[in-house]
Amino acid sequence: MKRMERWRQQVRQLKTEVAALFIAARHPGVPWYAKLLAVVVVAYALSPVDLIPDFIPVLGLLDDLVLVPLGILLVRRLIPPAVLDECRERARQEAHLRKKNWVAGAVIITLWALLALLLVRWLRLQAG
Repeated sequence: MKRMERWRQQVRQLKTEVAALFIAARHPGVPWYAKLLAVVVVAYALSPVDLIPDFIPVLGLLDDLVLVPLGILLVRRLIPPAVLDECRERARQEAHLRKKNWVAGAVIITLWALLALLLVRWLRLQAG
């Protein structure tokens, strides 16, 4: 039982961290390159589309267990500590950021579809 509670606590912390990065992406005290990376990490963390689909045994979950935390670690290093602390506090206070946002999900799926179409078009141009 204790292990399950620890996992729940870690999931809550991860959600708070993702919400803090979302807030940091709009904070004026964050450099533009950190904002850009924060948006990419948050979009990937919240995206229903994974680099490696979850139904692939082991590898499907590995990207969520490795890529998202690594992205979070990298972005945290790029954000000034005082700003990150402020964003974390706001994330804890703004619980509505943690709710699923279907509009954001639709935007992310649309972006993935556009990227896939651009890739297919580019591949066709290269082949032809």
